[in-house]
Amino acid sequence: MTLDLHVAEAAEKPAKKTLPDAQTVTAVRHWTDSLFSFRVTRPASLRFRSGEFVMIGLPGDNGKPILRAYSIASPNWDDELEFYSIKVQDGPLTSRLQHIQPGDEIILRPKPVGTLVLDALLPGKRLWFLATGTGIAPFASLMRDPDTFERYEQVVMMHTCRTAAELNYGRELVENLKNDPLLSEIHGEDFAKRLLYYPTTTREESPLMGRITDNMTSGKVFQDLGLPPITAENDRAMICGSLAFNVDVKAVLEGFGLREGANSEPREFVVEKAFVGEGV
Repeated sequence: MTLDLHVAEAAEKPAKKTLPDAQTVTAVRHWTDSLFSFRVTRPASLRFRSGEFVMIGLPGDNGKPILRAYSIASPNWDDELEFYSIKVQDGPLTSRLQHIQPGDEIILRPKPVGTLVLDALLPGKRLWFLATGTGIAPFASLMRDPDTFERYEQVVMMHTCRTAAELNYGRELVENLKNDPLLSEIHGEDFAKRLLYYPTTTREESPLMGRITDNMTSGKVFQDLGLPPITAENDRAMICGSLAFNVDVKAVLEGFGLREGANSEPREFVVEKAFVGEGV
């Protein structure tokens, strides 16, 4: 009788539907009311270069998937995939994505692309990561990739947000990297000195303030970090932020004599154009 009852109940209960290209959420962390990060399982077939992005999303009300480009924040050696996202209350995707919990499924199209990869830059001595908001995500990947520090003597992470709390994701990441004994063993005891972090705010009062463009053109960041001005001979850069930010920083770098490159034509700096911003 018990067996028959279980079979009957199982027949009445619909089987759980699995999404196409589904991956399972393993962890979620909310950093502020408008920012969160999450980790998901990694497709066994997925190979990517640190700094690339993939399309992720959820099914829409009409059954069609709502997909957006998200930079992979985890390095290419990680067993899982990490993403860093804003929350837009009326956004087609993030209004729902912000409520995911471990065990939930998301759609992940395993076709990585992007321009923020090391191979798109010519060799140099110093690499600048220039980001606003969640634009730090691809650099979270690259900062955790040993190849970055094999290619460059110094890495500078410039990150600007409106408030200090919005900087916490990047701040915690950099602090953990600098105190990682394995990285110090791989890259030498001076590894922590090779990774320079320059976080600034634009609205809330903090130790370092100002837009990235202003701090570069005024020379303040070079003075604060004890670095020489950017030159095409020694410096390389990657940009990730809003369209307006990308345009402004691109103009600053070109003023220093750097040229924009791509996967097919490596030069002194590259820009990520597929950035998850407002309205998502």
